[in-house]
Amino acid sequence: MRIGELATATGTTARALRHYEQTGLISSERASNGYRVYDERTVVRVRNIRHLLAAGLTLDDVRVFHPCLDGDVAAASPSDQGLRVALERLAVLNQRIAAQTEARDRLEAALRGATGGRSRPAA
Repeated sequence: MRIGELATATGTTARALRHYEQTGLISSERASNGYRVYDERTVVRVRNIRHLLAAGLTLDDVRVFHPCLDGDVAAASPSDQGLRVALERLAVLNQRIAAQTEARDRLEAALRGATGGRSRPAA
């Protein structure tokens, strides 16, 4: 299948697919006309990549899961390394959320002070 077909089948963009290929997460063959041609199994691999990215992992994190990207990643038992990566990413996300919550609270307090408490910003 060509890149546009793969993009449609996986709900992603050709640009993202080229990036996944550049990072070594997927591969293609080249047709005689130079077009990328992907194996049908790449659909599962890309869907798994997208699933892991949607869960908050980065492409660097996803590389740890490379050996199991062709199966059912969501149902598979995670490896020790996979668990470690996921826990580390969760800690990073929690730190970011805490920092954003603090910034929001400071801004909200400043607005209350500036308006004399008359109006509260929408949440």
